[in-house]
Amino acid sequence: MDMIGLVTDDLTASLAFYRRLGVTVPEDAAEPHAETVLDGGVRLAWDTLESVRSLHPDYQPRPEGARVSLAFRCDSPGEVDSLYRELVDAGYPGEREPWDAVWGQRYAVVRDPDGNSVDLFAWQH
Repeated sequence: MDMIGLVTDDLTASLAFYRRLGVTVPEDAAEPHAETVLDGGVRLAWDTLESVRSLHPDYQPRPEGARVSLAFRCDSPGEVDSLYRELVDAGYPGEREPWDAVWGQRYAVVRDPDGNSVDLFAWQH
């Protein structure tokens, strides 16, 4: 895989959310397109809805909601809890509060500004 692309209604808000998760996005990133290279070489990119429609005029976001889920590994179960609380306190929707998953991870789910599911997890030690 080379790139994960997200379509956003508000590029500034989306970049602020992902920066809170530790994603390094160039400070000069500006509309209509921004991208960064993640550890491992995969690119994460954002395009505004207007930008996508300039290439695909009939593009409509799916009315039933986002179908993308990104997962961010945390260093510890406590970090899952604190990062989830930080994001929810900053106004991002919490989808599922932290819990101890049967597969041995501390897990939580939040939504980014465009409704994409973002999982936070850490292995239990």
